[in-house]
Amino acid sequence: MSADVKPDMLLWACERAGRSADALARQQSLCKLPAWVSGKERPTFKQLEKFARATYTPFGYFFLPKPPDEFVPIPDLRTVDNRYTARPSPDMLETIYTMQRRQAWLRETLIECEAEPLGFVGSARLTDDPNAIGREMRRIVNFGNEWAAKIHTWKDAVGELRRAIEQLGVMAVINGVVGNNTHRKLDVKEFRGFALCDIYAPLIFINGADAKSAQMFSLVHELAHIWLGREGVSGFEGIFAGGKEVEDFCDQAAAEFLVPARELIEHWRDVKNETQPFERLAGQFKVSPIVAGRRAMDLRLVDRELFFTFYNEYLGKERSRSKGPGGGDFYNSQNNRVGEMFAIQVIRAAKEGRVGFKDAYDLTGLRGGAFQEYAYRLGFNLP
Repeated sequence: MSADVKPDMLLWACERAGRSADALARQQSLCKLPAWVSGKERPTFKQLEKFARATYTPFGYFFLPKPPDEFVPIPDLRTVDNRYTARPSPDMLETIYTMQRRQAWLRETLIECEAEPLGFVGSARLTDDPNAIGREMRRIVNFGNEWAAKIHTWKDAVGELRRAIEQLGVMAVINGVVGNNTHRKLDVKEFRGFALCDIYAPLIFINGADAKSAQMFSLVHELAHIWLGREGVSGFEGIFAGGKEVEDFCDQAAAEFLVPARELIEHWRDVKNETQPFERLAGQFKVSPIVAGRRAMDLRLVDRELFFTFYNEYLGKERSRSKGPGGGDFYNSQNNRVGEMFAIQVIRAAKEGRVGFKDAYDLTGLRGGAFQEYAYRLGFNLP
């Protein structure tokens, strides 16, 4: 039985997924796509289901009279005036929807367990001094002076920061792909992270395809969103955000958290005469050299001309390097991709019978043996 789907909807699905009809037609199961697009033939329901999976399109969309107007379901802070010209990708949308489902489940679970709301969520105001908020965030996270200098690698520093944020009760997820699908890599040029605010279950998501030094800054930037109680998706190229008041505030708070003015001024005396002072500071504070340089410029330790000369040279080198989300142990990566705090709540609920195992699989994105093995590594023996 053929499906009554308009050719325009098939072409829209291809464009939405960022793939051409010709490229998709080269897949054996979609070899008849040109005939479907031309209207000469219609796909069967089974063929249409395969096409939906290949384009990451919800199956029901194909039976709408026209393509839906898709929009980012949270405030879009990537550009000025809350507008972003590019169509949101299926990868970004699916990631946000997945995180929203997890947050809703955890919120309900915590309320049922009579958890107390988190007092720091929404405790800051845009009229506050962002530097003071950055220092307050660092105090609550319980990071002392020189904490980053004691950690050898950026990867370890990101892990330490993520765990500390989760200890506050904030879900902190870092992932460079959609779920566990390594064929669906998230695009750093589209977004770097987002925050979902809630007094019981706030959530931070960081694009793990970004450099580790950039992830450090994004983690604290999104944490500042939680402090403000202002959720939204962030992403921009270069050192300046989209010109929004909220983004500027979060940038300043994150800079003071990661590179406190007092500490930077002390270290500047030791590195100012070196050939690569910003790189030295970057290693000390576990941030990118650009963040270190921008911070030095803001504190008037260097002039704008010197900083932007470095900035343009550094960007040229950075773009010549190839980066990716990387590999590693599958189960260890789940602490980042699922979030250890969230995973423990779901596993405990499944073990106690408060949620079915099918729902637990859907919530974590792990199935059968993978869910069991991950639970075991977190200290749970499931039946």
